[in-house]
Amino acid sequence: MDLNIKENIFKLFESWSNELPIEISPLPQSGSDRQYFRITSSNYRAIAVYNLWNKENEAFIDYTNHFKSKGLPFPEIYIEDLENHIYLIQDLGDTTLFNFLNSNRDNSTISTEVISLYKKALSHLAFMQIKGVQGLDIEKYQSPSHFDQQAMKWDLQYFKYCYLKSTKVVYDEQLLENDFNCLIEYLSSEDFSYFMYRDFQSRNIMKVGEELYFIDYQGGKLGPLQYDVVSLLFQAKANLPYDLRIELLDHYIFEINKYLKIDEQNFKDKYYAYALIRTLQVLGAYGYKGLFERKEHFLTSIPYALDNLSWLIDNAHLPIEINYLKNILKNVVLNGQKENTYQQKADVLTIRIQSFSYKKGIPEDPSGNGGGFVFDCRFIHNPGRYKPYKRLTGRDKPVIDFFNEKSTINNFLKKVESIVDEAVETYIERGFASLCLNFGCTGGQHRSVFSADYIAKHLKDKYSVNVILFHREQENKNWKN
Repeated sequence: MDLNIKENIFKLFESWSNELPIEISPLPQSGSDRQYFRITSSNYRAIAVYNLWNKENEAFIDYTNHFKSKGLPFPEIYIEDLENHIYLIQDLGDTTLFNFLNSNRDNSTISTEVISLYKKALSHLAFMQIKGVQGLDIEKYQSPSHFDQQAMKWDLQYFKYCYLKSTKVVYDEQLLENDFNCLIEYLSSEDFSYFMYRDFQSRNIMKVGEELYFIDYQGGKLGPLQYDVVSLLFQAKANLPYDLRIELLDHYIFEINKYLKIDEQNFKDKYYAYALIRTLQVLGAYGYKGLFERKEHFLTSIPYALDNLSWLIDNAHLPIEINYLKNILKNVVLNGQKENTYQQKADVLTIRIQSFSYKKGIPEDPSGNGGGFVFDCRFIHNPGRYKPYKRLTGRDKPVIDFFNEKSTINNFLKKVESIVDEAVETYIERGFASLCLNFGCTGGQHRSVFSADYIAKHLKDKYSVNVILFHREQENKNWKN
């Protein structure tokens, strides 16, 4: 973390809370360049956001204040310092609707609590799109301010150049463009005067107790009603059962009818057409970030997007002729199923090794894979119990001598080597992109630091891998390693 950024965050936090910050922890980045940090003091906590693009910062702040004034569940903006590209917002915790969905499902069976939360999100969305947007100056931040024909064309070109070409699907340029234009023309008859969140999906909805809060909406513009519903219900990795998607769509239409009357059949026809465009845009993103940049989270998402595409080909009976596009998409699905293109091998395996304190929780996996190995070092004889070692770490010679002479840590690490080596060799053989190893102890200072260092050196010496070593608690104390 850049020291100037950290210093500016500390100053802003102290100005807001009138307390000195105790700890600052980086949060995993998503697809953007924005950086997020959780910062705490004795009585306060907040999320610090650092983003060099101030126009986007201003949009986020103004959108938040506007929608909160309409009674919608958006985070509090505590304080801003846009000269240094920083602002502090309410800490909504770590539980997204996506996390909650995955922990409350049994294969295709979704709990009633999750379904209730999805309906709540859709009810908020309907109000946000129609009533909540009134008075919001979108043109100040977005150009174009509408999701227009050009925006749809960009999404389809993204799919063509980043997915079709990456997977070497052969197509006739002109025939494909003709069907793209036909699809765009069909959708252009919709009313584009509603708020379009743009990425309204379960990873951008936070669960706080029984309430939901929305995040990551600074790119919102004006557009059709259907797009955001599609984004939520056709989110690839959420993999909602199709009968549940229909139930949730009917709930959303019921909510919409509270504010305006729509032609339900026409609405559903356009909904499935937007589902097609959204799915192709998503495949374009997965093609670029997965097949080109080799990010494993996006690679492993491709099969779910292909399943959505396959369902749409078979079930979305659109009142337009786009037969050439449909044939190309059938080939896309077949190629994905037959050749497993989404499992193309990574050039090098990246292994992220972290030490941590169990008091602060197990670290998140920033690769998006949901975690990896967690080794508990707390059973090992702890030098931190003795005064001479309290201010030292697992890198100091007296502590290392203690471990070698008065503990079983080396026996433990030999067993860890055996487990990890087998995983690393399999991951390299299968071309996986990332592996996460975590070593935890009581304070994240002695046993976990020593163990993480030991395994990092072992793996660097034995394999051609990229090792990222991070001592979370020590880094948060400005430890110079």
